[in-house]
Amino acid sequence: MSTREQSSLQRHHISVVDPQDGSLVGKVPSARESDVREAIERASEAFEIARTLPAHVRMSVLNQVADALQQQHEEFATLIAREGIKTIREARKEVTRCVDTLRLSAEEARRLNGETIAFDQAPGSDNRFGYFRRVPIGVIAAITPFNDPLNLVAHKIGPAIAAGNSVILKPHSETPLVAKRLVDLFAQTELPAGILQLITGRGAVIGDILVSDPRVRMVSFTGGREVGEKIIQQAGLKKLAMELGSNCPAIVMPDADMDLALNATVSGAFWAAGQNCLHVQRIYIHQSIYQAFSKQFCQLARAIRVGNKFDENTDMGPMINERAAQKVQSMVADALQKGATLLCGGERRGCFYQPTVLADVGDDCVIASEEVFGPVTLLVPFSSTEEVVAKANGVDYGLQAGIFTSNLDAAFRLADDLDCGGVMINDSSDYRIDAMPFGGVKGSGLGREGVRHAALEMTEAKTYCFNLR
Repeated sequence: MSTREQSSLQRHHISVVDPQDGSLVGKVPSARESDVREAIERASEAFEIARTLPAHVRMSVLNQVADALQQQHEEFATLIAREGIKTIREARKEVTRCVDTLRLSAEEARRLNGETIAFDQAPGSDNRFGYFRRVPIGVIAAITPFNDPLNLVAHKIGPAIAAGNSVILKPHSETPLVAKRLVDLFAQTELPAGILQLITGRGAVIGDILVSDPRVRMVSFTGGREVGEKIIQQAGLKKLAMELGSNCPAIVMPDADMDLALNATVSGAFWAAGQNCLHVQRIYIHQSIYQAFSKQFCQLARAIRVGNKFDENTDMGPMINERAAQKVQSMVADALQKGATLLCGGERRGCFYQPTVLADVGDDCVIASEEVFGPVTLLVPFSSTEEVVAKANGVDYGLQAGIFTSNLDAAFRLADDLDCGGVMINDSSDYRIDAMPFGGVKGSGLGREGVRHAALEMTEAKTYCFNLR
């Protein structure tokens, strides 16, 4: 191969590397503008087939893929761990969840029903009868992140196919291999060609075209807020579903089960090295138990085993790349410079960042109001429910929150007052099942995922009315 041919291959392919050691995991095509336009044209044509595909076929396709995924469970888990951030134990849990997401999607294909409408409730409409039904909206662009490279793909393509749409999937360029492998499973079913397409490439090159083309009728995006806001500006008149992260709080009341609260918040703080939109970033602890809680929390944080993702004893792996680790390091340095106290952690080694706990973080610190997307958690004492609600709501995010209390009345009151998409009582913000509605308010995004709710977002209500003269 000539030098020119090698250079061309490098330009038109993306190398996927293991963030743990920089080793090459694989390569995928780096799409160009012409590739995107071709994919949209093909998806537009395929939609005419998808919209009339019987529900039993859609169900069969999704269940077949779920079966195949279950059979290849360990291979998928290994690939998730290899190209991404998760330990092998975390990766196995993601594969299990993905199987469930696909099966839930298959069930939604049978449940997308409409309702009859009492047109005779309006004077002059006595002879009218009708109903509405849910119809697919068309071509959907699905853009997914690196932190859940399999299950969040399923959360977009599963409901899209269940609802009768065609979909173009663009996975994150750091973790496209497991997404490709899942799409390959769909190709082995009776799903007609073109209904599901994978396009891999740099967002800066192909993203604008994918989201702005008027033939794309919906953009479902999970990722950073800055990119999400750019998509909103470019998309034009179409449906948008945006999950843009958060700065999740947990509230520990004085009557909380201390062990439960500690175990749940430590897990929520450091799962996937904190690279998680539900990451427990702020923990508000009643001042009467603050010292005891903070001491035990730090003990548990120090006990987290950081290292080789494939070691069954490892609790936490690396950041997605060194730039991400350096960003976390910079946010912690900013807080320390402004008077914060480092309780534990704070050390970086390449892509690895130690579980880190901060106290005395002022409101002027970036990490107090923005999403850290790393293994850093802030501990904050409070004295009254009014104070803690104001603090918890005091950022421009609102995805989920956690409350720990033995008082049912307090749980209800706090849950009602927290401005977010979901409140987990006696659990951390980092709790989710794939069937529940999922999404946030304020800067955390638009719309709701969760299979049933995503399927509804990916359809329109179409009304039929008969004048029975």
